[in-house]
Amino acid sequence: MTTKAASSSENKLMTRTPHVAILVPCLNEEVTIAKVVADFRTAVPDADIFVCDNGSTDNTVQVAKDAGATVIQETMRGKGNAIRRLFADIDADVYVMVDGDDTYDAARAPELVTAVTGQGMDMVYGVRIAGKQVAEAYRPGHVFGNKVLTTLVTWAFSSPVSDMLSGYRAMSRRFVKSFPAHSSGFEIETELTIHALELRTPTAEIETAYGGRPENSSSKLSTWKDGIRILLTIVELVKTERPLFFFSWLAGILAVLAIGTSIPQIILPWFETGLVERVPTAILVTGMMVISFLSMAIGLVLDTVTRGRREVKRMHYLHYDGPRSIDPN
Repeated sequence: MTTKAASSSENKLMTRTPHVAILVPCLNEEVTIAKVVADFRTAVPDADIFVCDNGSTDNTVQVAKDAGATVIQETMRGKGNAIRRLFADIDADVYVMVDGDDTYDAARAPELVTAVTGQGMDMVYGVRIAGKQVAEAYRPGHVFGNKVLTTLVTWAFSSPVSDMLSGYRAMSRRFVKSFPAHSSGFEIETELTIHALELRTPTAEIETAYGGRPENSSSKLSTWKDGIRILLTIVELVKTERPLFFFSWLAGILAVLAIGTSIPQIILPWFETGLVERVPTAILVTGMMVISFLSMAIGLVLDTVTRGRREVKRMHYLHYDGPRSIDPN
């Protein structure tokens, strides 16, 4: 009886049409939000569109409602806070996250959704590619910062990612509901990416055009301020999720500095005179070596703790049905 019931339940899941939710975090986007809602309504007609207003002072909320979107209010400022609210409140099979500034191509949304439901991907990146308007839409500082930060994450987590900071991506339910969402601002994309890398979830990339903002529409992203916040988030997540990697590098740097300082200033003079002439330097070098050894020990201990945490997150992730349990057609 149990086997038949399980089989019946599985067949039922396999024939269910996926529920797609379009998630649009917004702050003062009255110029673009109506077009974004309309474009995604055309691209994915059966999807529900949710706009999370993040304290707009213009007419974004009313324009979004008039366009047919469901509006959710999040009083805590920051894109990360808006995404966390949407992830918590919305229940769907596939989540498509997109900015409300009309810079992403809505026509690629069906491909993103199909990659989740048809190929079993947990996250599909919309990788931004150069188009006619890319010069004005994708500022050189942003391009450079994205490449540097993406390369840093690829190096630290040993997994290639083409566009870590893309705000256009599709995700499965099990990915979204197992995502802790600590970030409050634009570093949310970094946290999403590292969560996927840590759990080694199936991911894919689909190229998408990236356009310029229309007139009277301004970016909320600050190149230096938000770039530094993203960098600090990467460092924090590497320390938390790759402690042995993080503390090994710290130990190595301290050891190299200590040895490089001690050879010319302590060891060579000691061979010549038999005396330690620079006592303060010797104390400093000794302290650096002690901290180096302690860093390695801390890394080893935290690596064991992190392994346990990762197993718990993985089990929570596996608690939900995978994207292949629904029929993309």
